[in-house]
Amino acid sequence: MSEKVYTDYFYNSDDFDKNHGMGYKELHIPEGVEAQPLIVPPVLEPDKQENNDVWYTIESQEGEFQFLPGKKTHTWGYNFPVLGKTMVLTKGQHVHVTLKNSLPELTTYHWHGMEVSGPGNDGACHSPVYPGEEKQIDFVVNQPAALTWLHAHPCPSTASQVWMGLAMGVVVTDANEAQLPIPKTYGKDEFPIILQDRIFHEDNQFDYKADYNAMGIFGDTPVINGVVRPYVDVTTQKVRLIFLGGSNRREWRLHFSDDLVMTQIGGDDSFLEHPVKMTKVLIGPGERQQVVVDFSNYKEGDVVNLYTDDFKLVEFRIHNYEKDDSVIPDTLFKPYDPVVNPNSPVPHVTMDNHNMINGKKFAMQRIDMKQDLMNAEYWDVTNTNDKVNGMLHPFHIHGAHFLVVSRNGEEPYPNEKGVYKDTVEVAPQETVRLKVYFQNTGVFMYHCHIIEHEDAGMMAQIQIVDPKDPDKTYELMDMETLTKAFSEEKGIPMDEVYCPGMDTEGMAVKGVDHSLDALSGASHSHHEEHHEEAPVSHEEPSHEDATSGASHH
Repeated sequence: MSEKVYTDYFYNSDDFDKNHGMGYKELHIPEGVEAQPLIVPPVLEPDKQENNDVWYTIESQEGEFQFLPGKKTHTWGYNFPVLGKTMVLTKGQHVHVTLKNSLPELTTYHWHGMEVSGPGNDGACHSPVYPGEEKQIDFVVNQPAALTWLHAHPCPSTASQVWMGLAMGVVVTDANEAQLPIPKTYGKDEFPIILQDRIFHEDNQFDYKADYNAMGIFGDTPVINGVVRPYVDVTTQKVRLIFLGGSNRREWRLHFSDDLVMTQIGGDDSFLEHPVKMTKVLIGPGERQQVVVDFSNYKEGDVVNLYTDDFKLVEFRIHNYEKDDSVIPDTLFKPYDPVVNPNSPVPHVTMDNHNMINGKKFAMQRIDMKQDLMNAEYWDVTNTNDKVNGMLHPFHIHGAHFLVVSRNGEEPYPNEKGVYKDTVEVAPQETVRLKVYFQNTGVFMYHCHIIEHEDAGMMAQIQIVDPKDPDKTYELMDMETLTKAFSEEKGIPMDEVYCPGMDTEGMAVKGVDHSLDALSGASHSHHEEHHEEAPVSHEEPSHEDATSGASHH
């Protein structure tokens, strides 16, 4: 492993969210909140398991949770009052899931980072599960070890449902991870760190409608794994932290007291090919980063603090531990890096204003792009915001992974080389080239993961085509049907349904800021960009792990 230690966030500080207006809020700890142990979400137990098949039930439910002193907060969660239990899957498993909706309104179940077929299994806007109903899905896990996650994704109420608590970790394990000499005892030397922020109103309640901001909502209170002021009892020399950027809008700029070095070993959808040492790491909305921290220079009774900017998020309280001489290998993972046909056109995706992709707002029944199954393509993704007033936009693709190839024609950042990603921050006036690869057919979204932005229309759709069945079509949901369902669930007229931001397909949805709509010049016309590619020869249907030489079928 290189001994070089990177000491900045890689991104230009002028682009950080704190340097723009747009509703930014400083963090604070409400009065009377005492330090509490970090909650480690319990593991979700399967309903049953037979050989390589495993069955789960995931229930979206209402609950109450004690975030602050006083009255409990009304929340939504998965099999838990808020957030959810951690689902642990193994590469090669055939997973059967019952999706149960016990909420008072429709929701969906999006597997962010999981490579599953779409639109049904992917669980975005086209796959609603209505109140009191259940839906059955199944898929085979065909990707390397990573932290993926499940969150609600109903159009256009994704942001409000995630704000209520609908997000949970989905861990994928494999044979390569099992043989790596890294911390991996869940809850002892391996901890998920779900980074979120919230605003608490009267009696400690959420009020998304009151807090809504089209540019993205900032909370003023940090909530880490559901805890406002958490601490971790450190009982091992090395600790693995798996960060998830679970906020609607906020970027988390993390560093430890004393500039303690973090060794990054993983990104969104895989381990890094080679570990990277750093003292600072930026986690954008939707991103995941895994680091190992070595506390060997501390003694029992010491406290090491994790900060975002200059605000303390988590205390790590050092206890006695045994010496650990394990060494993180120089090579952790060998990513499959497919060849792109040089004659293939390069799609150009632009993120415009806060609410458009390629100059258009999202339309649920419009296919914006097509790509062949198992055929890698370059995508150029540009943030067209101006440098003075613009912001970092986290670009996310459903149902696929990508490799970051370049930033404005230059090398990608050190911690995004040789790692599968599904979400990447793109700075104003920056073009990031991605190598995108789909191993499942279907219709998938790609969008900004500032959740209010995707709800407002900064989202588009790609259809992945199997050349053996090129004419296959998919039944896609429409906005009118969803709006009608929301109105019936709430017992109000359709024109009173509050779905802020989006006015797709001519639906006059209450809460839309028509002044912003007018500025955008949004078009709702149906458009399809279909480029043909010559087939590329490769053999990698299962992401076989070249590091361990193990096949995980």
